[in-house]
Amino acid sequence: MVAVSHEVDLLIVGAGPTGLFAAYYAGFRGMSVAVVDALPEPGGQVTAMYPEKLIFDVAGFPEVRGRDLVAGLVEQAGQYDPVYLLGRPATDLSEVDDGLLVEVGSEAVRARAVLVTAGIGEFTPRPLPAGGDWVGRGVVHFIPELSVHSGRDVVVVGGGDSAFDWALALHPVARSVALVHRRTRFRAHPGLVRKVEDLGVPLITPAEVVEIRGDAAGVHEVEIDVGGQERRVLPAQTVVAALGFTADLGPIERWSLALEKRSILVDSTMRTSRPRIYAAGDVAAYPGKVKLIATGFGEAATAVNNIAVELNPDAHLFPGHSSDKG
Repeated sequence: MVAVSHEVDLLIVGAGPTGLFAAYYAGFRGMSVAVVDALPEPGGQVTAMYPEKLIFDVAGFPEVRGRDLVAGLVEQAGQYDPVYLLGRPATDLSEVDDGLLVEVGSEAVRARAVLVTAGIGEFTPRPLPAGGDWVGRGVVHFIPELSVHSGRDVVVVGGGDSAFDWALALHPVARSVALVHRRTRFRAHPGLVRKVEDLGVPLITPAEVVEIRGDAAGVHEVEIDVGGQERRVLPAQTVVAALGFTADLGPIERWSLALEKRSILVDSTMRTSRPRIYAAGDVAAYPGKVKLIATGFGEAATAVNNIAVELNPDAHLFPGHSSDKG
């Protein structure tokens, strides 16, 4: 049997923006909290996929960079000292007296309630066919830190928003940036495409990467096939494979929760089909749901306040205004 390493009032599964805000709010409501995530850093999809991207629809911020939003949420939650269990997924869940037991890697957390804020779930980048053994040695899927690629030649492969986001972000940092896409049309927003075009970034289409060459130190160049009629070699020390990703809920799908298209069905209190298990953020589904970070923040507060009442029927659903608490 897996040893219980932590006992808390609330276990939050998912350390993205919704989970981090829930950690703050649960602390504000006087709960002890543990936060678990399969990723090694807090921030979820924001940290993994677009830490340098500006976000424009978070209340109170005309614009905020992804990594700065996450840093602020971690600082906010830190007032109440949540326990972080990162780099290990939540796997099996079972019911125990007065609570739930969730296995996390080689240990287990006993919690009086669970809040699932797993976003899109576990996501796996689609591989670049020619990437092979170069992944981690020049071929990357995400860019946590732009400065690492300063002075490098970068080839971005893909035609969606992420590909153009990376091209836009890397342009002022890298020595050169080129974007390669296998079709002549792009999935990215036209306004984003125009921004990259206006910077003079070469958009090479229809083209595919056929070979990546380098040595023990890393990638040196990329050979591309342009329209089946021309072979071209581009200098590259970084190849960004922005080809999208696949996602699923992983072990959470075995928790006997009511699901719909990889989302967890909840009611107006954010409660799932199982007692003491709630969900919030992109992973939660109900009629009229809009998947935004701002929506997740509100759902986190709704879930935590209802959890507070479920754990203590004498508690008030409305906690009062935070400005009155000092």
